[in-house]
Amino acid sequence: MVTFSIWMIWRIRNYDRFQDKIDVSRAISVIKDLTCLVGNSSKASMKNDMLDFNVNKFFGINTRTSKVLCPLPIRWEFPSLVWFKINIDGAARGYPGLATGGCIFRGSMGEFIGAFSAFLEVQTAMVAEFYGVRHVIEEAQKMRFTNVWLECDSTLVCVAFTARTNVRWMLRN
Repeated sequence: MVTFSIWMIWRIRNYDRFQDKIDVSRAISVIKDLTCLVGNSSKASMKNDMLDFNVNKFFGINTRTSKVLCPLPIRWEFPSLVWFKINIDGAARGYPGLATGGCIFRGSMGEFIGAFSAFLEVQTAMVAEFYGVRHVIEEAQKMRFTNVWLECDSTLVCVAFTARTNVRWMLRN
């Protein structure tokens, strides 16, 4: 759509400049027709939201929604007695981008023990996740926790600990 629109604007500009005639309604019609033609021959699917639906409807594109994933129920589990559970997360806005990492410490009854968060300046999400894990291990050691359950949503972090895979040198500590 963007390519056809830019092309049509360029053509209209040239007609106006060299032939002194503009047919805006014809240009809009051509943009809609070409967008419809390309959209209907594409195998792509739209996001399942109203904006995409309305744009497709405006251009006359047949809607093909993406597969709906089955929801996966997630629930927080209490740790066993004398254990401490630490939930960790890190994120970055961009790759790399402004990054943060943090965690929450809970006891066997789910009681709040402590938490931390840190601004990590410009980093990747992976660095933020690993920073959270490293910091949590240090804090747990300072608090003399011996039975610790770390929970993290990063598959890469989990694999690094369970499969003993190589990670970037700056994350190895």
